[in-house]
Amino acid sequence: MADYREMWKKLNINLEKHDQLCEVLPELYGSVYLQQEDRPEGMNYFNYVVSEVHGARIQELEEHKKNGGKVIGTFCVFVPDEVILATGALGVGLCAGSQFWIEDGEKVLPKNLCPLIKAFTGAKIGATCPYFQSCDMLVGETTCDGKKKAWELLNEYTPVHVMDLPQMKREKDYTMWKDEIRIFIDKMEQLTGNKVTVENLKEAIKLANKKRRALKRLYDLRKHKPSPISGLDCLLISQIAFYDDVNRFVDNVNKLCDELEERIKKGQAKEKKRLMITGTPMALPNWKIHSIIENLGAEIVVEETCTGTRYFENEVCEDGETLDDLIDNLARRYLNINCACFTPNSGRIDDILRYAKEYDVDGVIDYNLSFCHTYAVEDKSIRDMLKDKNIPVMHIETDYSTEDSGQIKTRVEAFLEMI
Repeated sequence: MADYREMWKKLNINLEKHDQLCEVLPELYGSVYLQQEDRPEGMNYFNYVVSEVHGARIQELEEHKKNGGKVIGTFCVFVPDEVILATGALGVGLCAGSQFWIEDGEKVLPKNLCPLIKAFTGAKIGATCPYFQSCDMLVGETTCDGKKKAWELLNEYTPVHVMDLPQMKREKDYTMWKDEIRIFIDKMEQLTGNKVTVENLKEAIKLANKKRRALKRLYDLRKHKPSPISGLDCLLISQIAFYDDVNRFVDNVNKLCDELEERIKKGQAKEKKRLMITGTPMALPNWKIHSIIENLGAEIVVEETCTGTRYFENEVCEDGETLDDLIDNLARRYLNINCACFTPNSGRIDDILRYAKEYDVDGVIDYNLSFCHTYAVEDKSIRDMLKDKNIPVMHIETDYSTEDSGQIKTRVEAFLEMI
């Protein structure tokens, strides 16, 4: 790690505090991931990515900037990666999943706010995350009130562009979202000096779709009984997808899938109880719920979350002769994501029912980050729908701390006994 200290200094990282984070993460990762039995060999790449999470990848971002490129930080699956790629910039996901950053976040935000927002705000104002320090611009979105106000605070520290996401899915909302994408294109062209053309936007769409296909292939393999890979490992891969080099990531996911297909042919150990996680996203390094559940002998086979199926389901149509055609394709795909910010949001219930069948789940855990009101309110409709279909469901509301881990473990044990 010492090799990167000069680079971190240039990024104005708070080295003393950052050292504390660097001490905690390897220990946490080792206890959660490296103690799993019979992990696929293909997971070694993802182990390496985590071991170099603030090192080699940051170095790549800095090299990109030295060569005249830009780095864009995002927080949501609604920000179109294709626009970033078309302008020759690199995008990195900045959502934070560690209790480590909460203290700094609470210096400027209320305590009774979603931990994800407090964590990413704390990561920036505490200068302990080199990804934030590497970014030339952050791109926010209006998916919740907490985020909307957090962008105002972050704008005091770094440039922030906010995309105004519609709250409904009527035709006029698609038109509005197309306008937002056009505004984002203008902003990216100004920042990078590169024009978005039909040709480079098509190439960017193809590249983003290639990543979606690789993740879809991985998730489809989890439909086998038993799953050839743990839910923990799939969660990690989904988290890494937000900031790794796209082509390298795709190559390594596909290599892993080749290995998993061979595992399936050879047969696996005995089947376990199969669970779906639905609800709020689990940003790196939030592995708490998966770790508790899979240490109890069950397996998580699908996540209906933004760090799960919502990220990669539905490709952007690659057909189109004009820029307007392609922008329309982007708008249609991205507004097809069934986030709880929309009203009505019956599409999410349809997704959950479809996944329950496709992945042959024994039960569903509706996971909610504390003070995430949009997803908390949807819990009732989800529970009613699942109970009507005789699918066991349990609601868990938690934050990033480990204080309630014992209680959650007890509740999950009882749930597994019941199903």
